[in-house]
Amino acid sequence: MAIASPSPPAPSFSTSSFCCNRTDSLTPPHPSTRFSRIRFRRIQFPATRPLTVVSRLKASSSLNTPSNGFEFDGDLQYELQHGGVSTPQHHRRGSPVFVTLPLDAISSSSGQMKRSRAMAQSFRALAAAGVEGVVMEVWWGLVERESPRVYNWQGYLEIVLLAKRYGLKVRAVMAFHQCGSGPGDPFWISLPQWVLEEMDRNPDLAYSDRFGRRNMEYLSLGCDTIPVLRGRSPIQVYTDFMRSFRDSFRPFLGGIITGVQVGLGPAGELRYPSCPSQKLTWPWRSRELGEFQCYDKYMLASLNACASERGVREWANGGPIGASNLMHDPESTEFFKSDGSWNTPYGEFFLEWYSGLLILHGDRICSEAETIFRGTKVNMSGKVAGIHWHYGTQSHASELTAGYYNTSTKDGYLPIARMFARYGFTMRCTCFEMQDVEEQQMNPVSSPEGFLKQLLLAARACDIPMEGENLATNLDDGSFHQVLKMSKLFSDGLERPSFSFNFNRMDKNLFEYHNWVNFTRFVRQMSDFSIFRAKLDFGGGGATTTAVLSSSFGSGAVFAY
Repeated sequence: MAIASPSPPAPSFSTSSFCCNRTDSLTPPHPSTRFSRIRFRRIQFPATRPLTVVSRLKASSSLNTPSNGFEFDGDLQYELQHGGVSTPQHHRRGSPVFVTLPLDAISSSSGQMKRSRAMAQSFRALAAAGVEGVVMEVWWGLVERESPRVYNWQGYLEIVLLAKRYGLKVRAVMAFHQCGSGPGDPFWISLPQWVLEEMDRNPDLAYSDRFGRRNMEYLSLGCDTIPVLRGRSPIQVYTDFMRSFRDSFRPFLGGIITGVQVGLGPAGELRYPSCPSQKLTWPWRSRELGEFQCYDKYMLASLNACASERGVREWANGGPIGASNLMHDPESTEFFKSDGSWNTPYGEFFLEWYSGLLILHGDRICSEAETIFRGTKVNMSGKVAGIHWHYGTQSHASELTAGYYNTSTKDGYLPIARMFARYGFTMRCTCFEMQDVEEQQMNPVSSPEGFLKQLLLAARACDIPMEGENLATNLDDGSFHQVLKMSKLFSDGLERPSFSFNFNRMDKNLFEYHNWVNFTRFVRQMSDFSIFRAKLDFGGGGATTTAVLSSSFGSGAVFAY
């Protein structure tokens, strides 16, 4: 049994700010894992060949019992150099680029990697283009789906082995949130079934707004340390999940798996679900003020305790009055208008409590993750949402409802950067491709560039690395140029490289000829890695990448994935 090293001393938080003390999670018995042991056998090679270890992947048994192998296009062999952690390193002077895998890379029914042949071709193409690696979202709702502490890592092992085969690195995202808008969504992945059963019995495990609307994307942080999940708290459940991942993938940590992003909220971001995640990509999101998510019984109990301690019990009855509804102009609301109550003693009290609980939630998970992965040489990261559509106003309404106490007079991102710095985390954020000139045609008070510059300054002030990401899959030169511009803004003057980019995400459009040319040019510009036009052989023909792309483009076919 692996035993986690002791946690570092927890930072102190003033109860006068948000009245919530950190409670360290208890260490439960080691969970069982539906992840078969890989049996390694040593093979003797001539002196000119390095010692290798071979793992043979065979057809798996029933999903209801632990399998003895993994189904992956029959009997494939992967040579794992010294336990699977030795991979040729590319020496770049610039910023490495990773590519996020499709949402449906893992089958929700079998737990295996889908479209293995197409995935292999895609990985080969990415490696030839100079891409550093792939981003693999590890869904809680798939891995621990049916029963607590029973994990199925099968499909994710297949992805890691495939990345190893083609010399790619892997960044794993601990996805503790829901994916998609509902069962009709082709990319629907719910929270684990046994968690949903608990939420049915206790609806207050879900966030709620003032209208009583429940959001099922992520468990309410109000119950972080309460044993509401069959004897365990949510923080303990997340901790067990990460510990099982570490133990199951230990041979690959630090070599193939070089990064782990911990999920901190909806869409993996440290925020409240002030509006449904899928809406954040809609063109008309610019009108969304969002709703404060503080009406489940756990959040209300915390607010009540904080107000009582402050001696202002009249402030304990929920969120602000006069915040209006989702689609109002901030200036037409009593709370968010320029001279509104957000800038009064009551507004300061509420927003300090609301944002403080969010940072405390992030601190709890980051603390546990740092302890679990300590010594593995894996880079840890956390994600902040890119909410910019009221950045040009005094109150920054949509940021406030998401939990970021960031206004024209207060920096709400510096405390988050400090929290990440405390545990040696990298900060990740999206919307690197977005430009003010385009966004402001639809919404004059939006400023993705202003928001991002503030976040980059906070990261530099705290001396933490940044991971950039695009919000929409734009493959035009203008979007790529904007990413280069913002990455240069962050990196200029730094002694050591500390920026990388995750392209979101891999799909069939990426490999269409024109898009692929734009993308590979962008990778070269980011990483200064001049090896493109390496020859690829997709079946004995010896065709180069360019030739295959030209053929595919001319016939309207899709290259690789």
